[in-house]
Amino acid sequence: MKRGIKIGAALAVTAGIAAGAIFGPQLWAGYRFMEVVDKQSQASEANGGPWPQLQDTCILCHGQNGQSQNTQYPALAGLSASYIESQLHAFAQGDRPSPPMASIARRLTDEDIEMLAAFYERQTPVMPETVADNTATLEQGKRLVADKGCVTCHGDQLQGSPIAPQLAGQSEMYLADQMIAFKQGDRKDPTQAMNGLAQTLSDDDIKAAAYYLAHTPPPNADGK
Repeated sequence: MKRGIKIGAALAVTAGIAAGAIFGPQLWAGYRFMEVVDKQSQASEANGGPWPQLQDTCILCHGQNGQSQNTQYPALAGLSASYIESQLHAFAQGDRPSPPMASIARRLTDEDIEMLAAFYERQTPVMPETVADNTATLEQGKRLVADKGCVTCHGDQLQGSPIAPQLAGQSEMYLADQMIAFKQGDRKDPTQAMNGLAQTLSDDDIKAAAYYLAHTPPPNADGK
């Protein structure tokens, strides 16, 4: 009887070792995978707050973490919180026309707006992926940006400020659209500074300025 028990125990140990040899690597890999997922989840919650995260509703247009890949919409990563707050309130109140953004902004509480603004301010801009291949337009745009004193409001490296957005690295299409909107009065600057400045720009000027700004990397961008 004892001999049978010993044999059974030996067989069990042997089977356990064999199972460990077969399934152990898979179990370990599964554990490591779940560990990585847990760490990523913790990092995401530390950055964006507990789930569900309100900023997920912004991804379609403004990209993951505000790093827009859609040339129609601005990148929000790295914009100052105060500027984002002012724009969301402007959308909600109808001071900045945009039916989609107005619909979204009107559903946000003041706390929601503050949370979103702080979240996007924490994010790091990305380097523009396009390569400038038109030297003449680039130089024309650079001269215009300098002559018009854009750094006064938008920062010495066009990285944005509490009162004005980052221009460096925004998409060419978006920048041109906004300058045209200011010029035509479809978008109004509370100070009228941008409306007045845009009135002095020709269509060719707008194209050149947008081209230069779109190919200027943000000073604090990833990879710089």
